[in-house]
Amino acid sequence: MIIGKVIGSIVSTRKSEKLVGNKFMIVEPLRSMKGHTDRLVAIDNIGAGIGEYVLVAQGSAARIGCDVPDAPVDAAIVGIVDDASRLE
Repeated sequence: MIIGKVIGSIVSTRKSEKLVGNKFMIVEPLRSMKGHTDRLVAIDNIGAGIGEYVLVAQGSAARIGCDVPDAPVDAAIVGIVDDASRLE
């Protein structure tokens, strides 16, 4: 799991049927948590907003975390960070 900041949203009218009704956000991992990527797209079922720090699960944990175990999901926002004072 990584911590990142929501920096935008994505609208996708054509997608897998299993993703219909879901919101997608652009998440920028914090510098200390960056792996091989600068940004990722994460499914958001909890209502995160732009500018909020979030917890992101990846891989099979993402599918389980957003209650769509058979959908093509690789990253999911699974929590919103309440206190981000020590993150950056």
